[in-house]
Amino acid sequence: MSVQEKSIAELQQAMTSGETSALEIARGYLERIAALDRSGPELRSVLGIEPDALATAAALDRERAERGPRGPLHGIPILVKDNIDTAGRLPTTAGSLALEGNLAPRDAGVVERLRAAGAVILGKTNLSEWAYFRSTRGSSGWSSVGGQTRNPYALDRSPCGSSSGSGVAAAADLCAAAIGTETDGSIVCPSSINGIVGIKPTVGLVSRSGIIPVAASQDTAGPMARTVADAAAVLTALAGRDPRDPVTAGAPERAIDYTGFLDGGALAGARLGVARDCFGRHEGADVVIEGALAALRAQGAELVDPVEVGREAMAAAPELELMLIEIRSGLAAYFAEHPAAGMRDLADVVAFNRAHADRVMPYFKQELLERALAEGAVDEARYREVRETCHRLAREEGIDRALREHRLDALVAPTAVPAWTIDPIDGDRRLGGCATPAAMAGYPHVTVPAGYVHGLPVGLSFFAGAYAEPRLIALAYAFEQATRVRRPPTFPARVA
Repeated sequence: MSVQEKSIAELQQAMTSGETSALEIARGYLERIAALDRSGPELRSVLGIEPDALATAAALDRERAERGPRGPLHGIPILVKDNIDTAGRLPTTAGSLALEGNLAPRDAGVVERLRAAGAVILGKTNLSEWAYFRSTRGSSGWSSVGGQTRNPYALDRSPCGSSSGSGVAAAADLCAAAIGTETDGSIVCPSSINGIVGIKPTVGLVSRSGIIPVAASQDTAGPMARTVADAAAVLTALAGRDPRDPVTAGAPERAIDYTGFLDGGALAGARLGVARDCFGRHEGADVVIEGALAALRAQGAELVDPVEVGREAMAAAPELELMLIEIRSGLAAYFAEHPAAGMRDLADVVAFNRAHADRVMPYFKQELLERALAEGAVDEARYREVRETCHRLAREEGIDRALREHRLDALVAPTAVPAWTIDPIDGDRRLGGCATPAAMAGYPHVTVPAGYVHGLPVGLSFFAGAYAEPRLIALAYAFEQATRVRRPPTFPARVA
């Protein structure tokens, strides 16, 4: 059975009927990785294959025969971003040569939950090195370990980042779904630009234990998949409390099956605020989203247009300061639990990069990491002030205010502009998007394919308050089912 464009439910049904097996499905994805990622268009989205993937799939087939499936993800191959720990022989590098030997002592919390759900961890995806927190003019999808990831809709175009490989791999059918991480835009931007669905959860819904950090106030992991239903199924497995990550104490005590919110009629009567602050970055994207707004109205949604979510929040000056402070303490804590990394702190990373500049920094430097060394610490008053400012701008004066004043179910906006040309010399030509308010607030954000500009995907975003994932999933699903605009990539060399 071909795995191409198969949903998780279709794969599960094929295994249940005996048409195929977890082992054959895993082999099918590995064959596509060999044909498309390592050769052919050379997407460079996958950094490494899990050595035990096929053995795990075979074991899950035996378990299915003896006891039945564990649930919807039993035998389903998943790729995870390479800043997420997987115990065993596959290192966790954040794309950096500095961490080539970093064999994790145990799985990250999200990987533990995926394995418990019966998923097959197929391998690790490439990313923008250090989750795009190295240089102000980096190239999305480039890492010193994996090279440049390429967009499957036009190979000379950016995949966005930092979850570049996860976005490309999911779009190109190299896995059933992938896991990305986001601090600001790193799930939703590559999802939009690669024509897939991405869910950036509420900070605290999904564990960050065993994930190489950027900023604890905003970091989270989340699913990236070709459909809302697939993303919801994966989020169901990921969500929940983890004693290794205290922030998850606020997660729902009982597991929520997010696939139960896949309601095709959810847009009828919904009040949606149009975040015009996020428009005007690209005329083509705006045209696509105006068409999406018409589709929302046609499905019975009431649009409040315009609604302001806070221009100050999107200016992001306090957000950058927050990240510069938090990354130093976060990396030190991670390295303390990972002796194989060979690093003690951020200063060691900076020193390694300087000593190996010819390989690590052939195009762009590490000025963000160097700036972080000069910042204050998380136990200082300045840090508390910056964090409070971020939350005030994005929550009380931003999303919360907009939702309350206009009695909204959610806000909508263009997720990002169409993919720009890859340029390792001058870096990304980012024109902006709508990720920052929800990222700064720590609130959920879902993007779903909305259309194309010269064949390049553009996503529609839905975002709202803390733990609003059920409502956002319902709205995104209803839009997806009403429009069905997604089409698979064909790997052209450039835009026609």
